[in-house]
Amino acid sequence: MFSFQNNVKIAVQRVGGPTKAANAVGVSNATIHSWIKRAKIVNIEKAKILAKLAGMDVQDLRPTR
Repeated sequence: MFSFQNNVKIAVQRVGGPTKAANAVGVSNATIHSWIKRAKIVNIEKAKILAKLAGMDVQDLRPTR
């Protein structure tokens, strides 16, 4: 069975949850939940902010595959 790791969800959890992540990045809670559902962040600037706050690599939040 294929096991998928949602790095966006992990990053949001590391920051303290959807509300804290939304406030820190400057987006709505709905946007955070949309990113988690899609498991990627399309906006590179927002991805860079969240990656830095979560101590992750931006490529983890913007998979190219």
